[in-house]
Amino acid sequence: MAGKTKIPVTILTGFLGSGKTTLLNRILSDEHGKRIAVIENEYGEVGIDQGLVINADEEVFEMSNGCICCTVRGDLIRVLGNLMKRRDKFDYVLVETTGLADPGPVAQTFFMDDEIRDEFSLDGIVTLVDAAHIDQQLGRSDESSEQIAFADVLILNKVDLVPSDKLDMLEARLRDMNRMARVLRCRQADVSVDTVLNLSAFDLDQVLQRRPTFLEPEYPFEWTGVYKLEQGRYELTLQEGPDPFMSMVAMTDQGFDEEGLIEGAEACVRLYAEPAECLLPGSNIQFGKHVSLQLQSEGHKSFFIEVDRPTNLGLFTQHTAEEFNIQVIELGCIAGGVDKDNDCAISPEKERVWVAQHEHDDEVGSIAIECFGNVDPAKLNTWLGKLLAEKGVDIFRMKGYLSFAEESRRIVFQGVHMLFTSQPDREWGDEVRRNQLVFIGRNLDEASLRSEFDKCLI
Repeated sequence: MAGKTKIPVTILTGFLGSGKTTLLNRILSDEHGKRIAVIENEYGEVGIDQGLVINADEEVFEMSNGCICCTVRGDLIRVLGNLMKRRDKFDYVLVETTGLADPGPVAQTFFMDDEIRDEFSLDGIVTLVDAAHIDQQLGRSDESSEQIAFADVLILNKVDLVPSDKLDMLEARLRDMNRMARVLRCRQADVSVDTVLNLSAFDLDQVLQRRPTFLEPEYPFEWTGVYKLEQGRYELTLQEGPDPFMSMVAMTDQGFDEEGLIEGAEACVRLYAEPAECLLPGSNIQFGKHVSLQLQSEGHKSFFIEVDRPTNLGLFTQHTAEEFNIQVIELGCIAGGVDKDNDCAISPEKERVWVAQHEHDDEVGSIAIECFGNVDPAKLNTWLGKLLAEKGVDIFRMKGYLSFAEESRRIVFQGVHMLFTSQPDREWGDEVRRNQLVFIGRNLDEASLRSEFDKCLI
């Protein structure tokens, strides 16, 4: 429809503990008259940020499915599609990324997907920078550098924790990394909503000049094989590989040429964002669904494919075919040689390896602790003081809320490396009291964290 007004979208990013949730609370609680829908991209199995955002029960949508870099685009497409069903309820969208995310795949969404591009426009990328910790973060994390490089606005937060001469040096370093961004200084994320919305700042041409590969998407799968199959029943076999399971989507009528492969890949982006259905060996593969093939048993594993008409079958798999020796075998084939499997195996008409631009840091992870009961504040402070003194450099972020016996309100706590703060939040009221904590860091000992926290309970 000509002249249709698109909904502006701001991406709010920044490394763990930079102040994104604090800024979000300011935006949602200020009386600015703007109607804002918020989408949060959580890291880890337990989404906690929504519980820390005030006055926003009707406006916060959460993404927390799968790898933060691989599946975020499909997950975001799904959430934005749901938002369009209530378009009359908001005028702006604010997407808060996890602190461990490269904002690139999120920004790509607004250019790669036709439906999203027709309804939304990327208004700008705002990056919060933790003035007290950014030096060490830049030295240990590529994501923090990417967040700064992509920004249209850099908000240098927590300036009250850093001497003024160091702030000047830090701002100069940020400008060297991104000369196009506007730099603002603040404490406790105290900036106006106009700093974040209606920027009209994102320039795709400038981004492509800085990063020509920006519109080359990352995919949550590594390999595609396209097979020409006649009507009949086939066996999909796999051998031992690097994982005890493998995600996959099987697509019928898959094209062979580059355009067809990309069209299939983009469709699979959405499918991979859905929860995977677990399939045990011996199961039939369902077409157009995200499945997880369970491969724990020894020896080769067999799954089955039934096609009721001739088709080009595309297999989009989490790992490459070589890693698991993936084969599609025609059942009922009369083999002329000794090795029936090899003689009856069908070679793919087309193969494509999708090369991801990122690498997973397996040392970084998240641990969530949830339990009922009340916490002894003195024991908690003693434990956290000891924990941060010994492991603070490896704890990028901790956050959550707690129940104290003599306090009628929730206690919200936040921590970044060795810094830790807590403060009363809203009243518990009729809500069942409980404790929820999330730790994000490197080489975390889950058993120890759980055991030591249990000792803090009354």
